[in-house]
Amino acid sequence: MIKCLRWELVPTGGRELVLTGHTQPSERALRPCGRVADVDRQKLISGLAGLRLAVGVSSWATPRAAGRLFGLDADANPQAPYLARLFGIRDVALAWGALSTTGSAQRQWLVAGLACDAADAVAGVVGGRAGYLSQVTSALVTGTALSAAMLGAAALNDSGSPEG
Repeated sequence: MIKCLRWELVPTGGRELVLTGHTQPSERALRPCGRVADVDRQKLISGLAGLRLAVGVSSWATPRAAGRLFGLDADANPQAPYLARLFGIRDVALAWGALSTTGSAQRQWLVAGLACDAADAVAGVVGGRAGYLSQVTSALVTGTALSAAMLGAAALNDSGSPEG
């Protein structure tokens, strides 16, 4: 039985990713631990766009309620709805751009989204460390941003396929 002490996603040259890990701590060779089903690039992009649309539309339409879902105290900051709407429309635009384009234009939208997600994740960590976000809120906003970043990176990683 293989025990994975370190997980790693390794492209196989096709449209699959292989989860690998060491069988023993001293062993250097990586052994397959399991397989992830074929990655469908369009499903990744649709999932990412769906996440962006859900967060973006809710942040724009109901900024205080959306903020509370992430643990933010929108009532204590009267400017919070304005900032949430800026964030929300950005996510809607990124979703629309990724869904309405193909080829290199779509890749540019995905790269722009990945940059925004990385910045959002850093902002979540900084906010938690500086103390103006609670640890729970920091984890929620950072986790959401990292999830979007992983979806975007996976879609970009698969952009060399015939469909991308």
